[in-house]
Amino acid sequence: MPLTGRCLCGAVRYTSDAEPQSVTYCHCDDCRRVTGSAFNVGVGVPASTFQLSGKTKGYESTNDEGYTKVREFCPECGSQLFTRYPDLVFIKAGTLDYSEDLRPTREIWTEMTVPWSKIPDGLDKFPRSSTT
Repeated sequence: MPLTGRCLCGAVRYTSDAEPQSVTYCHCDDCRRVTGSAFNVGVGVPASTFQLSGKTKGYESTNDEGYTKVREFCPECGSQLFTRYPDLVFIKAGTLDYSEDLRPTREIWTEMTVPWSKIPDGLDKFPRSSTT
């Protein structure tokens, strides 16, 4: 089943026919700021499988490990949609049309986890980033 999703207003839609390479909780400062929450849940798919319809606006930044990424959002409603790396796209799980079967398998930037955030036990944990 392909992954499909959209922004809040529906002006931007996307699809990927790939199985997710990862489903990850990220606790970094950037993800917390961009989501307005304690963490982000990103669904990683190969960039070559990601198709977009509609126009997005992007914000480029580089993390502490030197990875450049572009966070893309809908310029109409402001929905944060995904983050592009050269070979991967991390879709924001909350924008997927159907995400009930996805289960995060790891956490990254756990050294930045806020103390009031509770994630289920049993996941692989990384104190700093891991992009795949």
